[in-house]
Amino acid sequence: MSEQPPFEIIFDDAVQEHFAAIPRQDHSSILDAIEVQLSFEPNVKTRNRKPLRIPNSIDATWELRCGMNNRYRIFYDVDVYDRLVIVLAAGRKPGSRLMIGDKEMEL
Repeated sequence: MSEQPPFEIIFDDAVQEHFAAIPRQDHSSILDAIEVQLSFEPNVKTRNRKPLRIPNSIDATWELRCGMNNRYRIFYDVDVYDRLVIVLAAGRKPGSRLMIGDKEMEL
């Protein structure tokens, strides 16, 4: 059985602005979670990964929960054929609200 290479993870240009609204000390743990959770089988549902209903306001097909107390959300798409994960948005979830950058969003 041949082992598949990891998925390449690319970030939409807007994600840099989204990270600016996240405390700097959390950036490395979020990026580590993205690499660990999305490099292999990013389109398999787990405790911290789930498919999203389509359509949604972010146009993402998947959500990753990460960070202390799962306070951060990473929204992404998967291209299985080209083995790509496209990170579309990164946000924080204080309580029942979802903040992407400085804007409150609804899915």
